[in-house]
Amino acid sequence: MKKILSYIFAAFLLFFALPAKSQNVLFNAYFDSLNVDTKEMRIGEHANFILELSVDSGYSVDMQIPDALTADIEVLEKKSYKTTDAKGRDTYRSECVITSFIDSMQVIPPVIAKVNDDEYYTNATYLLVNSVPVDTTNLKNIKGFKPVWDAELTWAEYRDAVYLLFLLIVLLALLTWIVVRYINNKPIIRIVREKPRKPSHFTALQKMDEIKSDDTLHREDSVKDYYTKLTDTLREYMYNRYKFNAADMTTGEIIENLLRFNDKEAIKEVKEILEVADLVKFAKMKPSLNENDRNMLYAIDFVNATKDVEEENQKPVEKKVVNVRSLTQKRWLIASIVVVLCTLVAVAALLITDLSHMFG
Repeated sequence: MKKILSYIFAAFLLFFALPAKSQNVLFNAYFDSLNVDTKEMRIGEHANFILELSVDSGYSVDMQIPDALTADIEVLEKKSYKTTDAKGRDTYRSECVITSFIDSMQVIPPVIAKVNDDEYYTNATYLLVNSVPVDTTNLKNIKGFKPVWDAELTWAEYRDAVYLLFLLIVLLALLTWIVVRYINNKPIIRIVREKPRKPSHFTALQKMDEIKSDDTLHREDSVKDYYTKLTDTLREYMYNRYKFNAADMTTGEIIENLLRFNDKEAIKEVKEILEVADLVKFAKMKPSLNENDRNMLYAIDFVNATKDVEEENQKPVEKKVVNVRSLTQKRWLIASIVVVLCTLVAVAALLITDLSHMFG
């Protein structure tokens, strides 16, 4: 009796509810997924309820889609869009996915839309929701709910997690190796102990001893070579001791420079050696062996008299040396650590997400 009354009420409402129509506005409501004649569905199924409003372009349209068509018809999903045809008319279309869990005749009241300041109503419609028939002839075979079975995981389901786990282990091993290389890398700055160079007077006296012990330089035909080596040794000593280029200077220029550092008595003997050497080289003078030995003693006395005591007492110097190759390696190792660490975090996040989806 209740269902019959609902059918009569729906027929009465549909008879007096006409679709909204004016000179410019057409507003309709209908189902596009149900039988046009019966408009029925089974309980719990989904249906598409359409609201369509057509109006000339330039009108302001406010068409609200309700969250529920009736107390027993739910709107699960809704979307709206607008189109314009070649005649300059706008069509506003709203599609609603609905369902109902009450088996009855559901009367859907008209939906309101505002066009400019005027209100328009759709046609009223109905929805017949049918329950699923139950076989009551064999009630003994009706059984309760079965327990939930745990389905076994397939290779396709946990394959990605295995690959990600393997990649995570590889990245951890690579990160460990890079960190160890970074820790064991040679220091960028090394302390080098430089031995002080030999004192200039020590080198000069050593060379003079070699000249004295070389018998080939004490022959008459070797006097020129003797004085050449002796004066070259003296010039080199002056350069190292006083920092002026005695090798490219004449005897007069050398004496002039020496006067700035020593008194005339200290360089008198050096002047005599250089003058004799000039005569031997350019005038082919041949001094006696005694004279040669005397000039050698003069040279040794000059070196001993002018030697730098501080230079003799020099200590090893510590010097900081920057290892450029080590610095470059360290920068590459730091960059590699950052890249591998970021990749490791990303892979770990993907693995956790995959596991949560698998076992969640």
